[in-house]
Amino acid sequence: MMARLTALPFFVLLMGLASLAMLVPAAHGAIMDDHVTMRVFFYGTILFGFLTLVFALATAGYAPRSVARSQLITLIASFAALPILFAVPFHEAVGNTSFLNAWFEMVSSFTTTGATVYDGSGRLTPSLHLWRAMVGWMGGLMVWVTAVAIFAPLNLGGFEVRARGGVGRGAAATFSQVGFAVDPSRRLTRYALQLTPIYTGLTCLLWLGLVVLGEVPYIALCHAMAVMSSSGISPIGGFYFAASGVWGEVLIFAFFVFAISRLTFSGGNILDRKSSMFRDPEVQVAIALVLGSTALLYGRHFLGSIDEETAIAQAGGLEALWGTIFTVTSFLTTTGFESRYWVSAADWSGLDTPGLFLVGLALIGGGVATTAGGVKLLRVYALYRHSERELERLLHPSSVGGGGGEARRIRRQGANISWIFFMLFAISIAAVMLLLSLTGVQFETAMVLAVAALSTTGPLASIAAENPISYSGIPDLAKAILAAAMVLGRLETLAIIALFNPDIWRK
Repeated sequence: MMARLTALPFFVLLMGLASLAMLVPAAHGAIMDDHVTMRVFFYGTILFGFLTLVFALATAGYAPRSVARSQLITLIASFAALPILFAVPFHEAVGNTSFLNAWFEMVSSFTTTGATVYDGSGRLTPSLHLWRAMVGWMGGLMVWVTAVAIFAPLNLGGFEVRARGGVGRGAAATFSQVGFAVDPSRRLTRYALQLTPIYTGLTCLLWLGLVVLGEVPYIALCHAMAVMSSSGISPIGGFYFAASGVWGEVLIFAFFVFAISRLTFSGGNILDRKSSMFRDPEVQVAIALVLGSTALLYGRHFLGSIDEETAIAQAGGLEALWGTIFTVTSFLTTTGFESRYWVSAADWSGLDTPGLFLVGLALIGGGVATTAGGVKLLRVYALYRHSERELERLLHPSSVGGGGGEARRIRRQGANISWIFFMLFAISIAAVMLLLSLTGVQFETAMVLAVAALSTTGPLASIAAENPISYSGIPDLAKAILAAAMVLGRLETLAIIALFNPDIWRK
């Protein structure tokens, strides 16, 4: 049975899993007496389950000429086509909404962006909020599995910084044990079976922890799935009204580490067997960024409180400090949750918090092979090491850089490809901003929306701009552009460019 399933195309398996997942909101709707949602999602399971069976019979025995090309195209098609499948029951259950809005909502959820056109409107039932969180959670799991099973052997998704082979050429020497061209279906199945229990177990652990701290079980589950997938999806608009309080934020803060380094959940993986999390450069860079950003923001508010001759209450200062640390880390991991004490810093000092700090952190993003988006910490580390070495050569032109072969490779080839990715990312932001401007969106709004989409940090729009940006207020064409930008940000530009590599198109 397992052999027959692994022989099916990856996209067909994803369709089947998506169809089965619709039973969860259907069951929740039955419990909540939401019979419309129950009926729509139950019928969705039957309809798309039948379509999955048809696709499975039509593609049985399919053997692609190029494994790398087939899986990259399948990955792009999954993020582009599966949201349509997710949106059909969602659109029918909401009722008074356009299919474009429903599709945009599902693209945002599946790419773990978390941008929503239904915030604060009260139009979504608890079962529909649960479906949004589930779609984001499934998207996060897909990122975990495909990063190791597809991107790593192709030297994409950040793995190219340390790899010895070329970008997108497949089966580099560093990952020769993975066996990319041997049996890709079994490799996908193996890593899915290895990572799914870890991903599910961590989600359940966070869920139970939030429930113990006093959170409503349904809200705790949505928040747990949102944190593990870094989607930032919340049925109550964040943590301001969360019953778990500050201790719930402390627990969630501990789980942000899974979006910073893949070594936290894949330490026994072949690719990371010799690595240590405490020596992981991504963890070190993340700590430096969080501490540095917190010091700058908190110092600004501290000085502002003195200038305004405000009474410096110790409790207010500690609340402002915690709110800054939590929010800074949340946006660095591209989760986008705002601490309930984030506004305490502004109330304490009377100064507004500059949103560009959060925009910059979201651009940097989290770790390689995690659910976080952005440029990735490993690429930032490669550029830092290259800059450090160039400064040393200015003082000592004849010096020899140490650190071993891997360190030299990161400083040279790794920094080179990281800089190329930075330029591609910047060009992508400029292109999306231009397209949004052509639809009538203002410049500042277009800049924030472009960064939010490409870094998969949807909540950035409500906190980074001077005035909160509502996704429901932008033109329909702008929503389509942002949806495409979300898919591009999730897959990364290099993965799409790799499709034009001649080696992938050879038999």
